[in-house]
Amino acid sequence: MRPTLDFSPLYRSSIGFDRMLDALQAASRVETPDNWPPYDIVKTGEDDYRLSIAVAGFSAEELTITQERNLLMVAGQKAGEDKGHYLHRGIAERSFRRRFQLADHVKVTGADLENGLLVIDLRHEIPEEMKPRRIEIATARPPAGTAPKQVEAGRKAA
Repeated sequence: MRPTLDFSPLYRSSIGFDRMLDALQAASRVETPDNWPPYDIVKTGEDDYRLSIAVAGFSAEELTITQERNLLMVAGQKAGEDKGHYLHRGIAERSFRRRFQLADHVKVTGADLENGLLVIDLRHEIPEEMKPRRIEIATARPPAGTAPKQVEAGRKAA
């Protein structure tokens, strides 16, 4: 049995980290693992990812891809029941719903269904205002056209 973690002391001493703490708490909950359908996640570039899900037997009309904030949901619902008399049924055609937690600013750029694989392309796009930027440091300069004042310029030492 996995111990449950209590993050409530961290809520008292942190500001703005509630989403991260909620995600950690959700990950620590014991849930029944759902291995259907199998999938791969591949990093294809510096900010690009590809999610491949094995959905053999499903057509594009029977699949739904939805993105809400930081959650990507892929669902498959078979349109009709085949009434044939099976001697062996090894190809699973059951309905499914898969959820993927996305980082901030990850967007779906495309989806393609080919040869029983649903391929979803993702891109991590950080808005320009959130990218690191260099801040210039200003120095105190006299206004242009004025010479610095000299103190006791005309006196000679005795």
